[in-house]
Amino acid sequence: MKIAMFGSGATGGAIGSYLANAGEDVTFIARGNHLNAMKQNGLLLKTSHAGDILINPIKAVSAEEYNDTPDVVFIAVKYYSIGDAIEFLKEKTAKDTLIIPILNVFGTGAVLNESLPNLTCLDGCMYIYAKITKPGVIVQDEPLVRVIYGYRINQKENLKDKAEILEKILINAGIKGHFSQNIERDALRKFAFVSPMGAALLYYNALSGDLQKEGKPRDMFVGLIKEVVAVGKAMGVEFDVDLVETGKKFMDSSKDSLSTSMVRDVLRGGPSEFDGLVRRMVKLGEELGVDTPLYRKVAEWGDKKGIV
Repeated sequence: MKIAMFGSGATGGAIGSYLANAGEDVTFIARGNHLNAMKQNGLLLKTSHAGDILINPIKAVSAEEYNDTPDVVFIAVKYYSIGDAIEFLKEKTAKDTLIIPILNVFGTGAVLNESLPNLTCLDGCMYIYAKITKPGVIVQDEPLVRVIYGYRINQKENLKDKAEILEKILINAGIKGHFSQNIERDALRKFAFVSPMGAALLYYNALSGDLQKEGKPRDMFVGLIKEVVAVGKAMGVEFDVDLVETGKKFMDSSKDSLSTSMVRDVLRGGPSEFDGLVRRMVKLGEELGVDTPLYRKVAEWGDKKGIV
C-alpha cells in the first residue's frame, strides 16, 4: 500500500523509517531544513536497540509537492498544526484512503471527521521516545515503538479490510501494531501517561528521574493520572488495567533523563500541545461534571506564563 506520513518529525519520521526499512512504499511529508536534509542525505534513525537505520534513497516531499493518492495517511504533526493536516487531506486523499492520527491529544480522529465527513478518519495513538537531534537525524532513546488505531463507537467501519492488513504491515516492520476494538479506552490509556508526565515535568521543570522518586513531582504525576481515569469513567470508558500502577511502573522502568515534546516546545518558546494535553482535560472535566483540580492548577499556571 502507498503510505503517506504527514509530519515526519521525531514521531512520524521514526514510524516511517521502520516501514520504509521493511520495504513499504512510504512518502515522508515534511518542510524546512528537515525536509532539505532528507532530500540530500536521506533520513537517519539512530536507535538504542537496533542500531542505525538509514533511509536513502528516500521519498521526501513537501505537502504541496505530494502528487499521489495514498492508501493510508498517518497524521503525525503536533495538534496545533491540525488545520494544515485537514487541508492536505481535503486535497490529496480519496474515499478509499484510510486516515490514522497518531497524535498525543485524545480524540483527534473525531476532530478530523468533523471537517472531513466523507473520509474515513480513525482514532489512534502511539508510544515512542524519539527526538530530532539535527535536520535529517532522529534518535530513539527507548526500544518501545507501538501504534494503536481503531474505529470509534458507532463509527461506520469503512475500509476495515485495509485496517486489518495495516496491522500486519506494522508488525512486519518491527512495530507493535494493534488494530483495537476499543480505541477510546486504548487512546485514553496512552493519554493518561503522556499528558500527566508532560504536565508534571513542565510544572516542576523536571526530568523523568524526578517522577521516579517520592516527592511533589511524582505526587502530581500520580494525581493527574487519577483525574484522567475519573474523566474516562464519566465518559463510560472501562479500563482493563489500573492506570495509576501501570503509569508508575512504566515511568520507573524508563531512563531518568527523559522529557516530552510538549515540554521541549514550551522551553523553546514556541507553540506547544499544552492546550490539547492540559487545558482540554479541564474542559472535559467541566463538561462531564468531574473535578480536575491538578489539571486546573497546571492550566492556570500555564495561563499566567502565557503558554500556547
